[in-house]
Amino acid sequence: MTRVFDDETTARFAEHYPETPHRLNHHLRAHDLLTLEAIADLSEALPAGSVEYNPGDLPVGIDAADVPDNGLSIGETIRTIDVCRSWAVLKNIEQMPDYAALLMQLLNELRPAIETKTGRMLRPQGFIFVSSPHSMTPYHFDPEHNILLQLRGSKTMTQFPAGDARFAPPTAHEAYHSGHQRNLVWRDDFQASGTAIDLAPGQAVFVPVMAPHFVRNGPEPSISLSITWRSDWSFAEADAHGFNRLLRSAGFEPKAPGRFPASNKPKAYAYRALRKAGLTG
Repeated sequence: MTRVFDDETTARFAEHYPETPHRLNHHLRAHDLLTLEAIADLSEALPAGSVEYNPGDLPVGIDAADVPDNGLSIGETIRTIDVCRSWAVLKNIEQMPDYAALLMQLLNELRPAIETKTGRMLRPQGFIFVSSPHSMTPYHFDPEHNILLQLRGSKTMTQFPAGDARFAPPTAHEAYHSGHQRNLVWRDDFQASGTAIDLAPGQAVFVPVMAPHFVRNGPEPSISLSITWRSDWSFAEADAHGFNRLLRSAGFEPKAPGRFPASNKPKAYAYRALRKAGLTG
């Protein structure tokens, strides 16, 4: 397969990574592994814990526990995505060798720019999103460095500044890193502070670690591929939030972890030592 990211795109990525959201271009609009039928077959081959799907007509803000079932199987959901008014994600597609090879080809094209800034590319993962027209992915954040590539249809991702407590308070980060859900509490007055990035086939968007966002699908069915990776910095940021949770539970008001390139290693190392000793709760 020819290169997915051209020189101009990799240069733009290198300029903005890892903290600034930006649009990218890609050449992955047609691939045998990414047709609707291939994705439906993949959904039925993956373990049950690696698929998630639900009705797509959801509000921007909703607790994960309140999301209803759509009454279909995952394969039926994907094969009827034009009309079933649903949203589906296939997680960790790298469990399948062909998809692992595709994921690594894409990431290897960006590896020099990534590792120059944030060091070793760790835990590469891939996710495929299939969405009915006008469906909504509610307001949430994710712990990985992430590029979302639009393959079919259109969508708009609205992002909010990572690390800004107005949009995701420290307690939300601390709860997430202790095993709670990633959906966040939405307030309508957030909307004016968001950056809306429109995506058409052949376009992509970079999402910084833990940048709150929601996604609204366009008028046609959508297929998107998310390629993600972690870094030593992202793991340290997560563990620092874990340590802050312990401090907060002891009555302190800890300072939030710093954003890149700030080092969060002291708190991270302390939390890892406590975790190893079985004292993190």
